[in-house]
Amino acid sequence: MQINPAVTDGLGQLKWINLKATTEKTSSANGNERSTGVSASAFATMLQAMSTSSESSSYLTSLPDATSVSSLLWQQIGGTTETFNNIISGEITGSTPTSYDDLIQKASAKYGVPIDLIKAVIDTESSFNPNVVSSAGAKGLMQLMDGTASGLGVTDSFDPAQNIDGGVRYLSYQLKRFGGEEKMALAAYNAGPGRVTDLGVTNDQELLEKLSLLPKETQSYIFKIERARAQYAV
Repeated sequence: MQINPAVTDGLGQLKWINLKATTEKTSSANGNERSTGVSASAFATMLQAMSTSSESSSYLTSLPDATSVSSLLWQQIGGTTETFNNIISGEITGSTPTSYDDLIQKASAKYGVPIDLIKAVIDTESSFNPNVVSSAGAKGLMQLMDGTASGLGVTDSFDPAQNIDGGVRYLSYQLKRFGGEEKMALAAYNAGPGRVTDLGVTNDQELLEKLSLLPKETQSYIFKIERARAQYAV
């Protein structure tokens, strides 16, 4: 989770320490085989090309609606429209197992955040590595910044129980802040709520129409979460 500006490389991608490689992977953290469809580097290149194209300022709004934008990108990264529609409609509620299921289920019940969304955030943030630290100083499974962790009552961000409880609690705050609009909440989780508020949007569709105004890393983050969510939903 990026609360303060993160250190990025020339492509606007967040630099990580001890995170998963940007090549295709074939197994999840718990050893179950899974297909990524396309490498993270190829995905990032696609997003960069969209945002730097001479038509970038009008590309998103030139499509019939913002949902079409999401669905189009979803298909380009190897998903299906049916799966995408299920995700955005909230129809997918099940989830494949991980090493932290008990902690995730407890936090989900406590804060009202879907289990598969929590798993997708953890996978995207840390690849289920409880000891990872980003170059911006975010720590643990859900990448908590020290200031945020302290405000949430987390004394040890490397403790999975504290990190998951604090991260899910913070995510639930963003969901409540933005009226349950998940993409807005995810953008706030990654870039900070001020970035989302400054856009003047009121729902996910409007957010997608102004997606190019967000940092490239946040643009990519939103779709990575959706993609990861499909892997944990059944």
